[in-house]
Amino acid sequence: MKKQRQLLTALLTGAMLAAVVTGCGGKEEPAPAQTPAETPAEAPAESGGDEAEQVPEETAEETKAPAEKKGVLMMATTTSTADTGLLDYLAPIFLEETGWELQWSAVGTGEALKMGENGDVDIVLVHAKASEEEFVANGFGVERFQVMYNDFVVIGPKEPVAPTEDIESLFKTIQDDQLTFVSRGDDSGTDKKEKGIWKKLELDPSANPNYLESGQGMGATITMADEKSAYCLTDRGTWLKMKNDADVEIQLDIVCEGAADLLNQYGIIAVSPEKYPEVNNEAANTMIEWICSEEVQELIGNYGVDQYGEALFTPNANE
Repeated sequence: MKKQRQLLTALLTGAMLAAVVTGCGGKEEPAPAQTPAETPAEAPAESGGDEAEQVPEETAEETKAPAEKKGVLMMATTTSTADTGLLDYLAPIFLEETGWELQWSAVGTGEALKMGENGDVDIVLVHAKASEEEFVANGFGVERFQVMYNDFVVIGPKEPVAPTEDIESLFKTIQDDQLTFVSRGDDSGTDKKEKGIWKKLELDPSANPNYLESGQGMGATITMADEKSAYCLTDRGTWLKMKNDADVEIQLDIVCEGAADLLNQYGIIAVSPEKYPEVNNEAANTMIEWICSEEVQELIGNYGVDQYGEALFTPNANE
């Protein structure tokens, strides 16, 4: 009798388990798809026994979904941030992470600040510190934040001048020997820097009949200087981009670099919402926080290294 009960109990238990397995099998959800990199390798079967149960490896952390699109952020900036390709690189990342689409006008720093003064843009990213501070002091901007820097260099033929670190000596030679020099002449940050050097030396560059003004951006000015075998002042980032990527090989070289006063600092400023209530201050503040973050500062610091052997900009927002 005892053996019959044990047999009946075993049969009932087996039937219940079969029903449970059948019921769960119809509701089982498929495993999440994995990329090839995430697919766990097959565990080798143990020899001389049943196949070893495969335990899937922990999947990689899921990629963050793109942010919901919110609108457009209008920026006025200098030509160097566009000519170097930096904004083309950063804009898609900014959109994906914040939902704001970055659109920009690449002009000289002077014109970019005027666009801010007129309330035509939401934010400015430029490189003329004194003018930027004046922009804020006059109530057009909220606050200036430094973002990154590179340096200015003088490019030109290596003859008749020899490469030097002495920018003042080079400018004097250009003036005294009436060598051809191409200026931006557009009130950009680079143009302001060049004019400041002439002023410090108390020299009038227009007295040199071979002193020319392109009235154009940095890339076009470098091209003009190359065509005329002339000297010009440029930021290093645009120079590296042009030297390596221009359709026509640039014959000029750096003839002056390393001077202590050739630092080229970039700052970012939100246009004042008090003066212009219609500006997109929310997006501007998001951009400032984003571009000054450690993650994006690292992106800036690595930009150009693989292609040009050195970074086109050095981040310093957190210094």
